[in-house]
Amino acid sequence: MKLILEILLMGLAMMLGAYIVPGVSVDGYGSAIIAAILIAVANATIGLILRIFTFPLNVLTLGLISFIITVLMILLVDNWMTGFNTSGFLAAAILAIAVSIIKMILDSIFGVEKK
Repeated sequence: MKLILEILLMGLAMMLGAYIVPGVSVDGYGSAIIAAILIAVANATIGLILRIFTFPLNVLTLGLISFIITVLMILLVDNWMTGFNTSGFLAAAILAIAVSIIKMILDSIFGVEKK
């Protein structure tokens, strides 16, 4: 049940983020949920491999490389999907920040705890 709530909240965060950030568009709530799932899968697979290879550089930049990898995963999902579009790197970077802030607020409203 918690996984379903997480997926629904992430889809809502993607919808709100696409509404707030100029240069990002999502066709609907279903596309937002699929985009959120694909971004999570890309971060868990390709992103993890990239983070392992860039670990020393990530330590030196205090995590900035991890943020850049997350933005690249958003751009990758943008290329995979037709219902989710970003206008470039800057829009994807602002979307990543906006979605994380919105998700944090939604988690506190709906009482989702991180373990």
